[in-house]
Amino acid sequence: QVQLVESGGGSVQPGGSLRLSCAASADSFDNYYLAWFRQAPGMEREGVAGIHSTGNVAYAESVKGRFTISRNNAKKTLYLQMNSLKPEDTAMYYCAARYGGVWTASLSLSPGFYNYWGQGTQVSVSS
Repeated sequence: QVQLVESGGGSVQPGGSLRLSCAASADSFDNYYLAWFRQAPGMEREGVAGIHSTGNVAYAESVKGRFTISRNNAKKTLYLQMNSLKPEDTAMYYCAARYGGVWTASLSLSPGFYNYWGQGTQVSVSS
């Protein structure tokens, strides 16, 4: 069983930055595929960024050039650096993990690809 705990959310003004973290309790963490998703009220959960165990990454078009996903396998932690935040980035952000299977950029942004989920951290962007 894998437990994922997100942190780092908060309220920022448009143009600001936040860094989200997701701490995992998992053996062989470096073999897991990981991702960030978000869900705004009344909306479906959408993939933001995914990262392969080897470090390959994928991003939603809406965040390319603004968000950066990374992982520190020694610390068993996933990160999401969010810059140039916009009001439309406001959502609950979740980290997700999967062990095994075939990773593709498209699948990495699909909620159904993942087995494990954190509880989420809220990000609010407003002036």
